[in-house]
Amino acid sequence: MKLPRGEDFRPPWPLTSGHLQTMLSSSGVRRRLLPRAARQVQQDAVPVTVDGGEGVRLTGAFTAQQIQASPRGLAVLFHGWEGSIDSTYVLQTGSRLLRDGWDVFRLNFRDHGDSHGLNEALFHSCRLDEVVHALADIARRWPTRPLALAGFSLGGNFALRAALAAPAAGVPLAYALAVCPIIDPAEGLFALERQAPWFYHAYFMRKWRQSLRAKQALFPGHTYFELAELKQDLRGLTAALVRRHTDFASLEAYLEGYSVAGARLRALSIPATILTARDDPIIPVADFERLELPPQVELDIARYGGHCGFIRGRDMTSFTDDYIAARFNAIAACDWPGGRRAT
Repeated sequence: MKLPRGEDFRPPWPLTSGHLQTMLSSSGVRRRLLPRAARQVQQDAVPVTVDGGEGVRLTGAFTAQQIQASPRGLAVLFHGWEGSIDSTYVLQTGSRLLRDGWDVFRLNFRDHGDSHGLNEALFHSCRLDEVVHALADIARRWPTRPLALAGFSLGGNFALRAALAAPAAGVPLAYALAVCPIIDPAEGLFALERQAPWFYHAYFMRKWRQSLRAKQALFPGHTYFELAELKQDLRGLTAALVRRHTDFASLEAYLEGYSVAGARLRALSIPATILTARDDPIIPVADFERLELPPQVELDIARYGGHCGFIRGRDMTSFTDDYIAARFNAIAACDWPGGRRAT
């Protein structure tokens, strides 16, 4: 079975610009131009609260496929930082999988979407245990197999770490796919602050500050930040919240806590794919080139695509929809060709 590869994505000008791809990926313009089919996963979706363990509750939405007599499998989707289950890329991918006969579960991380009021403690990127526990709850409540996972950006990082932890946690995960995942958070943080154009930093900081203010309003008796901390840049605010809300001794230790750089993925035992773009202005491509991966993990570095963009043309649909669906379908058909490096 021939699967699509990153080299197959050849967008027309001006979509050959990584910056344009990145800016369009989460833009309101793209959401307005998307065809109705890209929102299909929202129809008949059932809002769900899942168990994150130790009293933690996470929200999500389950949509059952209506194409086949029985589903191909259960697809779980993770959004990126300050995204949600209703982010454009999540809706597109979920809708594409639904049309291929997959049941789809979209999971919100803590304090994402409209879930700020569910848990008093603040979200941070090292809260992997609750995500793996939620995956186990999802797998128990919806036992359709195979169970396949896809994540974007920070969600891609979570997907890879969840795939590492799944066997020991008893989660029957068959496959994981990460689109433009954060690899080395320390390098990514530096690149976003110092190398990427200023508007990326401004965009993420605006969304993050809005999220923190929403959290504070819901728990007025808890001090999540000081106003002076909220005015700091990405590195400064992250360091302040690490000191205030985690057990990590330093910002560096916290960033190391969710890194998948170097040889950290060597122990990954299930099939997986990492798709990124050489022109991604957020995550340095060198982080991917330094990865040490086992044979069943496919690394695919496309020339174009930006950060979680891969937009094909005026209809604003993404190459990643077909890319993910093809690999999920191969897993369901027991036709996975094994890992390979496509650079």
